[in-house]
Amino acid sequence: MTHLRRMMLEELQRRNYAQSTVKGYLRIVQDFAQHFHQPPDKLGPDHLCQYQAHLFQEKKLNAGTVQQYVAALRFFFNKTLKRRYPLDDIPMPKRHRKLPEILSPDEVALLIASASNLFHQTMLMTLYATGMRRAELCNLKTTDIDSQRMMVHICQGKGGRDRNVPLSDKLLQTLRIYWRWMKPKTYLFPGTVNNWRADVPINTKVPWEACRQAAQRAGITKHVSPHTIRHASAYYTTFPTPFILKAIGFGRVRFAAVYGPGGPLSPVAARPAMTSPSGRLSTEHTLPHALPVEYVLG
Repeated sequence: MTHLRRMMLEELQRRNYAQSTVKGYLRIVQDFAQHFHQPPDKLGPDHLCQYQAHLFQEKKLNAGTVQQYVAALRFFFNKTLKRRYPLDDIPMPKRHRKLPEILSPDEVALLIASASNLFHQTMLMTLYATGMRRAELCNLKTTDIDSQRMMVHICQGKGGRDRNVPLSDKLLQTLRIYWRWMKPKTYLFPGTVNNWRADVPINTKVPWEACRQAAQRAGITKHVSPHTIRHASAYYTTFPTPFILKAIGFGRVRFAAVYGPGGPLSPVAARPAMTSPSGRLSTEHTLPHALPVEYVLG
């Protein structure tokens, strides 16, 4: 490890940054140095401007990704090297906010039913029923499922915050079926080491792959990711309840407004289509390998 890398790592750790942020910032500074074939401490404002243009024009990165690069480079020069460059020398790009793409209730039910195995199906169902993020799902432990209080404890979520979200009856039933099959120990969704199942968290790419495969099998052409399921969860299962809406991280007005009257759909119009008269998700799609669709939500 070089002296500069160690300095930056110490500054990040001293501020108790998340491990994912530490890895990302170190990688970005390394890419910045490799682009100019010089040590990063030998580079200055002109190089920063050129690099930012390179990210947009040649690498075709979106504004949100470039913002992460800018944040990392600002940290390196301002905090690690103690160079007080004006913020205009490292401008934060304007980010255009788009409405999220919302899956319909039938699409959500079909997506979950189209999972290739019980492992993937339980992951997708947990994402939808709790509205948790992908990284939170990967780090979920068996002890986080509180069947007595009917709550799911999410430990050290985004921003290092803990929170509880409701546990539905149907999700609990599915988790019990899954537990009898998988027998997880520490982590609810254990990963693999050398192609063998081990008591380690799954890689964050696994939920992505589960979504991609399920969407392909279901014939859904919309872009589907774990965060797409989170949006659907916020819209269909928690939007009518402001308290629960805050619990999954959409407490601020500017986020909640995405799902309001100016959002992609009307909550009042969406609710009747969400459930059948029996109160369960309605869909005519069934697959031979899938659990009954009644297990999707409670």
